[in-house]
Amino acid sequence: MPDIVIRKAMPQDSEQLRDIYAPYVEQTAISFETEVPTATEMMHRMEKVLERYPYLVAACDDGILGYAYAHSFIQRAAYDWSVEMSIYMRMDERQQGVGGRLYRMMEDILRAQGILNLNACIAVPKEQADEYLTDNSMKFHEHMGYTLVGRFHDSGYKFGRWYDMVWMEKMIGEHTTPAQPVCTFDAVREKFDL
Repeated sequence: MPDIVIRKAMPQDSEQLRDIYAPYVEQTAISFETEVPTATEMMHRMEKVLERYPYLVAACDDGILGYAYAHSFIQRAAYDWSVEMSIYMRMDERQQGVGGRLYRMMEDILRAQGILNLNACIAVPKEQADEYLTDNSMKFHEHMGYTLVGRFHDSGYKFGRWYDMVWMEKMIGEHTTPAQPVCTFDAVREKFDL
């Protein structure tokens, strides 16, 4: 396996990020977007996330293998300790262990920021055999220690069929009273050489 570096995403990564994301939009129901965003839109999304949270890429000499980021769970002050997680791997790099490395680094950073709850919203197939969606995302999150907290039926429509969504969560810190303050990604970046 080549040497893999996990680092902060940079604006010049936006084309590779779009190229990784495009098959998820065009060929799967993993993403409910129906139009592939431009590289410029990907860059703007990255910049917005990086105002507060980590946006990481796993890279090697062969380019970017995948990326992960956290974003606001719900934009209200009372939810500051909760984030929603997202991860996308290059199609030829799935199930190679790199996604787990990315998520573990994300957890370490978010824990240092004071984040306590990680949430994942995942599309799931209604039937076992679906050409656009498997339960691999749900299994990945289970492997990473997430637990199922709810299922929403017929929540998304793509490729002429309805899909359910599940929410999964993982607690990564102690819920104290009073709650400890949350800081930005920039405040803890140096601890992780990012």
